[in-house]
Amino acid sequence: MDTDTQDRTQAAPRALATEAVHAGRDDLAGLGLHAPPIDLSTTYPSYDSAAEAARIDAFAATGLLPEGPPVYARLDNPTVGRFETALARLEGAAGAVAFASGMAALTAVLLARASAGLRHVVAVRPLYGCSDHLLDAGLLGTEVTWVDPAGIADALRPDTGLVIVETPANPTLAEVDIRAVAHACGSVPLLVDNTFATPVLQRPLEQGARIVLHSATKYLGGHGDVMGGVVACDDAFARQLRQVRFATGGVLHPLAGYLLLRGLSTLPVRMRAAAGSAAELARRLAADPRVERVHYPKVGGAMVSFEVNGDPHRVIAGVRLITPAVSLGSVDTLIQHPASISHRIVAEGDRRSAGVSDRLLRLSVGLEDVDDLWSDLSLALSAPPATPARTASARTKPAARTTDAPAPEPSAAGR
Repeated sequence: MDTDTQDRTQAAPRALATEAVHAGRDDLAGLGLHAPPIDLSTTYPSYDSAAEAARIDAFAATGLLPEGPPVYARLDNPTVGRFETALARLEGAAGAVAFASGMAALTAVLLARASAGLRHVVAVRPLYGCSDHLLDAGLLGTEVTWVDPAGIADALRPDTGLVIVETPANPTLAEVDIRAVAHACGSVPLLVDNTFATPVLQRPLEQGARIVLHSATKYLGGHGDVMGGVVACDDAFARQLRQVRFATGGVLHPLAGYLLLRGLSTLPVRMRAAAGSAAELARRLAADPRVERVHYPKVGGAMVSFEVNGDPHRVIAGVRLITPAVSLGSVDTLIQHPASISHRIVAEGDRRSAGVSDRLLRLSVGLEDVDDLWSDLSLALSAPPATPARTASARTKPAARTTDAPAPEPSAAGR
């Protein structure tokens, strides 16, 4: 193949599944490698201190990564850079900046906007509980106005630096029209938390969003063994985020960067397989009289939320194959009670008004056989009430009266 033909072939658009496997790895063959290397260096030698100072000054002024070898791991790391390149390609972004966690990524975005004097944020509930808390508590000096999607335009102010939505939302899986919301934002950047959908199911930048946030801990990693966060955006904002990351230190470890790059290669396959099982479980749950309501997004995906007619804590205690644990997006199926765990930090009234009821359960569907998952879930839905542990004082008193009467209804706190 001549050089001109080769260049045209490389420039041709590639399918997302192909990008997932090859993005961030395009130079490996030229290096004589097949697997991406892991660079664990924290620092790098330089015998020209004057030139090194100039490179650092240039980064401080512009946020552009220095040309040539890295300087210091808090500024840049080649392994993490491969993951950033790959994620940017999958999201259709000019750049991406990785962080130690999803919350570190959101913090960097808020700090970058606040540094420009834009401390006001407009946000739509529900959001992930810790995102909600970070905004509502004003921990970074920001002020938030909570609105429905229809109220975004009216809530904007001269000092509004950001509009934030999560779609599908955690944990109700509520969806917003990204294109309509982006239009309502005008010149204010719209940040979309795309953790649940991933670029496999939606690419918010193509619909008008300007910033895409991921808790990379979830589907991007995909195996429950790595923590990270990443922001996909234009090049100018990526420079600002790198400067914030350098100053605050919320860097992604190179091993985490390696694992996340590896996770991206199977992301389309994992998402589609898990989404197929999730849709089937949603269908079965919707037909089950023990379930009051099922939430499953139109965009699809591997998350299902449902409200039970009985005590949700019995279901949590009754699963055996499914793991009762926080987080999501792993190859195995996880279940949790948002009102007690992920959204406990949100005020009860705000939580309920956002649709997070006390009887809501959130299911992150993995790659197990769907019939095995349904068997476990169905048994858990029929789980009897747990027998209370006997206390020392109870053992010194006559045994309480026992009957065969049905268990009492859960208290209001458990609903």
